[in-house]
Amino acid sequence: MIDEDMRYEAVRSRDARFDGEFFFAVETTGIYCRPSCPAVTPKRQNVRYYASAAAAQSSGFRACRRCRPDAVPGSAAWNVRADVVGRAMRLIGDGIVDREGVGGLAGRLGYSARQVQRQLTAEVGAGPVALARAQRAHTARVLLQTTPLPVTEIAFAAGFASVRQFNDTIREVYARTPTQLRTDAPGRAEERRAVAATAGIPLRLAHRGAFQSGPVFDLLGRELLGGLEELTGDRGSRMFRRTLRLPYGTGIVSVDEAGHEQPGLRAEHRGGWLDARIHLTDLRDLTTAVGRLRRLFDLDSDPYAIDERLGADPRLAPLVAARPGLRSPGAADPEELAMRILAGPAESARLVERYGKRLDAPCGGLHRLFPAPDALADEPGTLGTLARALADGALRLDPGADRDDAEAALRALPGMDARSAALIRLRALGDPDVAVPGDGVAGDAWRPWRSYARQHLIVEGQL
Repeated sequence: MIDEDMRYEAVRSRDARFDGEFFFAVETTGIYCRPSCPAVTPKRQNVRYYASAAAAQSSGFRACRRCRPDAVPGSAAWNVRADVVGRAMRLIGDGIVDREGVGGLAGRLGYSARQVQRQLTAEVGAGPVALARAQRAHTARVLLQTTPLPVTEIAFAAGFASVRQFNDTIREVYARTPTQLRTDAPGRAEERRAVAATAGIPLRLAHRGAFQSGPVFDLLGRELLGGLEELTGDRGSRMFRRTLRLPYGTGIVSVDEAGHEQPGLRAEHRGGWLDARIHLTDLRDLTTAVGRLRRLFDLDSDPYAIDERLGADPRLAPLVAARPGLRSPGAADPEELAMRILAGPAESARLVERYGKRLDAPCGGLHRLFPAPDALADEPGTLGTLARALADGALRLDPGADRDDAEAALRALPGMDARSAALIRLRALGDPDVAVPGDGVAGDAWRPWRSYARQHLIVEGQL
């Protein structure tokens, strides 16, 4: 917990460590910003603080044009927390409210819509509708400034119910019309024409603090499935590409290993981003695809808190010093990863070849999707049992799943061993504090970051 003195000091020092953890608004200008905003520091008496961009927007503040507070990394708390607010925030980030409404969100959480509204408002300062609205506005801004699509198409692709709602929201959030927002983007015309030719959306995937891209890309390289994933280039400048099954269609995503640092900040405050490009058959899947990439690369974690805790342990201290900002990769598709963990590499390759749906428009070596759970329901043994549980909803691995309930359901499956269940919890559910049986990563001194301690030991060759 941080008080107002700490928040103002973070704003005064432009501390990017707190980007996404809170937002500040200036009453005299009507603008809200991220803590690292390069603008002149406002007077303390004019500053108000918010737990989310949606809360600032709901109070009548518009987004700063310089620091783009809607594009910061998500709060690390929503990855760590297992309570209803954390689960709700992960589901909203995955686009559930746009697809299923507040009722669908509440149903997945096992609470009434009123309870979800009350808890979110109390902790985040905004309810699910306002949070989803802020997310739609950000998606629309990305599409306006990176694609040549007509405004009408962008409105519905971003999840708005009408063009009028879209226009009103953009004016309220950015104090610009959609056309002005598109025109304001410097040097974007050439990029938009390139997007038209390649049918891809260029993105910057922001992260806080240091980011060790090499170990993440090494892991992805070891796990590659032909037809589904590929890794090209030399170490340090590799590109990872893969296919995705999404709610409305399919996608092909690519992420560059070479990252970028946020300029103009002290080194200890500096964050950065990874360059990505997303090709979608349906633009309504943009929010979900971005969320899945962020979970795969663990971009919303808090490396400052993790490194401080693990660096205090004598065994891990030299490893943390050597690799600050080491991430614990998650999953681009939780159900797919669960089945791959259980099947193993060779069997997973066979399943892709036999059951994987071919893309309508293959791209290079990418031409298939991993089979959906219902396609594998007739497979023998534990794999078939797992596939049936996923297909009929008896087991949920979506971003809002209760991790304890999910692991209990996994362990109850005939033939499921404790190690596989723990690995699924670690990777598919993104749990930061998993002790995998047989790894020797169980010490309380490493909690609540045992998943990251395990990753340090793997990279060092000690596991």
